[in-house]
Amino acid sequence: MKKTLLAILFGSALVLGACGGGNKAKEETTNEKTGSETTAVDAQQIIQQKCITCHGENLEGRGNFPNISKIGATRSKKEILDIINNGKNGMPGGLISGDDAEAVAKWLSEQK
Repeated sequence: MKKTLLAILFGSALVLGACGGGNKAKEETTNEKTGSETTAVDAQQIIQQKCITCHGENLEGRGNFPNISKIGATRSKKEILDIINNGKNGMPGGLISGDDAEAVAKWLSEQK
């Protein structure tokens, strides 16, 4: 009986632990004018998940991958979004898409 109870408690803890918290890439917000809910994308978190492997922890560049820490000084949001969507040089396109790509391009374009 005790073994069964312990197994149930342990299993429940695993299930609840796997379902709870975690990293949030998006945050729900309410538009004050319309009262509708919108989803805000956390560009910095997406960058941490998708970009630092090649571009470095501080986006300082690694090896053949360029420094993009201040890319907004030389490229517009539209140019950055084009690179994210279509790739350039060794970077494949489509690693980030949709609203996430838009948010990342906007954030990077503000880095000067």
